[in-house]
Amino acid sequence: MPNITELKEICTQIRRDILRMVHANNSGHPGGSLGCTEFFVSLYFEIMNHNTKFTMDGMEEDLFFLSNGHISPVWYSTLARSGYFDVSELSTFRKINSRLQGHPTTHDNLQGVRVSSGSLGQGLSVAIGAALTKKLNMDNSFIYSLHGDGELQEGQNWEAIMYASANKVDNLIATIDYNKKQIDGSINDVLPMGDIAKKFRAFDWEVMVEKDGNNLEAIISCLNNAKDLSAKGKPVVIILHTEMGNGVDFMMGTHAWHGVAPNDEQLADALSQNPETLGDY
Repeated sequence: MPNITELKEICTQIRRDILRMVHANNSGHPGGSLGCTEFFVSLYFEIMNHNTKFTMDGMEEDLFFLSNGHISPVWYSTLARSGYFDVSELSTFRKINSRLQGHPTTHDNLQGVRVSSGSLGQGLSVAIGAALTKKLNMDNSFIYSLHGDGELQEGQNWEAIMYASANKVDNLIATIDYNKKQIDGSINDVLPMGDIAKKFRAFDWEVMVEKDGNNLEAIISCLNNAKDLSAKGKPVVIILHTEMGNGVDFMMGTHAWHGVAPNDEQLADALSQNPETLGDY
């Protein structure tokens, strides 16, 4: 496995991929993608037992489901950089007939993607279904999922949260990207969520809070601890405090880059803050 220095280099390259993909088509969601880069690198390059020789059933391997599908750039880059498909395909992002649509789809057999996502609020239900399937198949692998904090405003999540604990879906580790921002502003301005950790605890989940959600070492440690808490009768959730736009100074601290592409000058500035490490596509 890569060491921390190598993982940081992968993060830098994935940030470059995100910026270049969104800029090239003047469309996409850089803010949340940049904020979750360290999480994806931790998951795919350190934590998950997964096979880049992709099969849809995913038997005997850990599976990941992205619920907030609009941050597809970070997922596509992670999949490519970890070997699911050629890095050169990133240049087709959001183009006609590309497999790399703005929100992940399955109809073109894109390796690594097992369900279409982007209709917010549905991903946890899918992840629970996959986790229960693992149990029925006597497969002890884990199911991981990622959700936006603003996405929790969708009511279907809370039915799923209630169902998971009631049915002891304890092979599921869900993560909430808690950057406190959504497309229209702060979540507290749009629809306050209150104390998310307390809400999950009230629904009888095992809850972890990681306040350093853009620190690789902290994320890896948190995910390993989450695995240790699993298989004990409760689903696990990680409330991961992240910074939207992390790694690009003018994108951080604001919701303005939720779904806005950088222009030529902004791209050059952002790339200068993230020097090439593994080679651009």
